[in-house]
Amino acid sequence: MKENTATDYFNIDKKVRTSIMIGLGLGMLLACLDQTIVSTSLPTIIADLGGMEHYTWVFTGYMLAETIMIPIAGKLSDLYGRKRIFLAGMLIFLTGSILSGLSETMNSLIAFRAMQGLGGGILIPVATATVADLYVPSERGKIQGLLGSLFAVASCIGPWLGGIIVDNVSWHWVFFVNVPIGILALAFTALKFPRVQCDERHSIDYYGMAVLSVFILILLLMFTWAGDRYEWMSMEIIGMALLSAVLLSLFIWVETKVRDPVLPLHMFRNNIIVCSCVGMFIVALGMFGVMAYLPTFMQTVIGMSATNSGETMVPLTIGIMITAIGSGFLSKRTGYKPWLLIGPPITVAGMLLLSTLGVGDSQYIASMYLVVLGTGLGCMMSMYMVAVQNIATKKEMGITTSAVNLFRSIGGTIGVAIFGTIVNSRMNTELFNSLPREIYEYSGIPHNIGAIEWIRVLPNYASQIISSFGNSISYAFVLGAMITAIVLVPSIAIKRVPLKDKFEDTEMCDTPGIETQ
Repeated sequence: MKENTATDYFNIDKKVRTSIMIGLGLGMLLACLDQTIVSTSLPTIIADLGGMEHYTWVFTGYMLAETIMIPIAGKLSDLYGRKRIFLAGMLIFLTGSILSGLSETMNSLIAFRAMQGLGGGILIPVATATVADLYVPSERGKIQGLLGSLFAVASCIGPWLGGIIVDNVSWHWVFFVNVPIGILALAFTALKFPRVQCDERHSIDYYGMAVLSVFILILLLMFTWAGDRYEWMSMEIIGMALLSAVLLSLFIWVETKVRDPVLPLHMFRNNIIVCSCVGMFIVALGMFGVMAYLPTFMQTVIGMSATNSGETMVPLTIGIMITAIGSGFLSKRTGYKPWLLIGPPITVAGMLLLSTLGVGDSQYIASMYLVVLGTGLGCMMSMYMVAVQNIATKKEMGITTSAVNLFRSIGGTIGVAIFGTIVNSRMNTELFNSLPREIYEYSGIPHNIGAIEWIRVLPNYASQIISSFGNSISYAFVLGAMITAIVLVPSIAIKRVPLKDKFEDTEMCDTPGIETQ
C-alpha cells in the first residue's frame, strides 16, 4: 500500500474521478428510482401474491429503512471511508432487489423491500458526500446539480418505467432490472475508488444510532398513519408524538455523553447547516406532496390516461434539470445564495398556476405549469448541499451531508402525509356542499375513501365528485404554495460564504493513507 498525505486523495486523474462519479450516480439513480417504481406494478403484484391489506408497506417499508439508514451511513463513511460503505450498500441493495423479485408472499416482499431501503439509505449520502472528496468547493455545484437532477428524474419516471416493465415483461423484473445496473455501478467504482485507511480505533455510537433509528421510525409512522389509519387527535397519534419527543430528548442526552456521536450536535450551532436542513425539509415537503397527488389529479379531473399522466410529469423533471444543472455550473461565479433566493418565488408561482387547472384543461397547459414548478425546485435542490459542503470539515463531511439528506427524506414523507390530510379534509367539505345531504350521510360510505371509490359507489354523481376532488387538490396546491414560501426564511437567513477554490482541512484522520485499487 502506498502511503500518501490526505491531500493526495483529491489529486486523482480526471478520468478516474469521472468513472467514480458515474458509478456513484448509477447507485443513487437506483436508490431514488426504487422509491416510486413499484407504484404502477402493485396491482399486478397484489393479483399474484395477495395481501391487499398490506400493500402500502411495499412503499413504507422501503422509505422507513432508507431514512433511518441515511445518518448512520454518513457517519460510518466518515469513520471508515466512502469505498467500503458504498460497496456494502450496493451489495445490500442488490441482494434485496433479487430477493424482492423472488418473493412468493406479500410479507416477504415487504421485508426484502426494507432490505433494499437499507442499501438505498447508504448509497444516497455516500454519493453526495464523495462529491466533496473529489472536487474543490467551487467545482461541487455542477456535480451536485447533476446528482440533484438525477434524483428528480428517478423520482418522477419511476412509476412510468414500472408500468412499462409490468406491461411488457413481468413484475419480477421491476426488481431484477436493478441487478445489471448495480453491477455496472460496482464496476465503475470498485477498482478505482480511493480508500482511506486509518489506524485509529474509532468509537461507534451504538446507543445513539439505536435511539435515533427508533425516533425516526416512530416519527415517520406517526405522519404516515395520521389522518389515514388513525385520526390526527386520536390517542394513538398523540401517544406516538409524545414518544417521539421523549426519544428525541434521550437522543440529545446520549449525544452529549459519547466521544464520537453519530450526529454531532455542535453542527446545529452553524447557521449554514441549520438553514440548509430547514430549507431542504420545506422543499421536499412541497415537492413530494405535489408529486404524490398530481398524477391522480391529471387522470381524475383533467381526464388523461394513466400513460399521459405519467408523461406529464416529464416537464417537471425538465424544469428541475435546467436549473439544477445550470445553477451548479454558474455557482462558481454567482455563489449559492442568489439561487436560494430566486427558487422559492418561482416554486410558489408554479404551485399557484397548478391550482388553476380544472376539467377540460389541456396536457400542454399542465406541462407548462410543471416546467415553472420544476424550474423553481431545481434552483434550490443542489445549492443547499453546496453551501453545507463548502464549510464542513473533512472529518465530518459524510455526516454533515447526511444531515441535509435526512431532512429532505423526512420532509418528503411528512409532505405526502400533510397533503393527504389537506385533500381528504377539503374533499369532505366539498362533497358535503355538492351532494344531496342524504347521499353524503349515507352510512354505507366511509368519508375517507378516494375520489375514484366515491365515483364507483355513486356513478350518478360523478361530475360533482370530480369537481369536488379537483377543488380539493387545487386548495392543497394553494396551501402548498404558502408552505413553500416559508423556505424564503432560511434562504434569506443563510450566510453567504464565498466558494473555496482549493481543499482545506483535508485531514480525515490522524494517520491517513490512501490505497487506489
